[in-house]
Amino acid sequence: MSTTCFADTPEPPYYVVIFSAQRTPGDDGYADMAERMVALAAQQPGFLGIERARNPDGFGLNVSYWASEEAIAAWRAHAEHTLARQTGRERWYARYALRVARVERAYGWTLQS
Repeated sequence: MSTTCFADTPEPPYYVVIFSAQRTPGDDGYADMAERMVALAAQQPGFLGIERARNPDGFGLNVSYWASEEAIAAWRAHAEHTLARQTGRERWYARYALRVARVERAYGWTLQS
């Protein structure tokens, strides 16, 4: 897993899970749980990395990368992740959407210093 804001992904194909969410006001334990979920996901077989961003109004994106659909399904079934999703619906999210896609092409550019 990358230590920068960008995930270091392999050559495609691989899978991406895009989680878009509007937070409810206040933290109510969210920050601790979010960090726990990232740390736990990083330990799962098939996890490739994550990129996250949140604006001041509470809208955020979590983009996680996975080696396979089976790895995504195993993460979804993880007991602690299941509890976090349930708590999210009850306390932390006013709205969310989740999308899963297969990455067929990927390219980028880095400024050389």
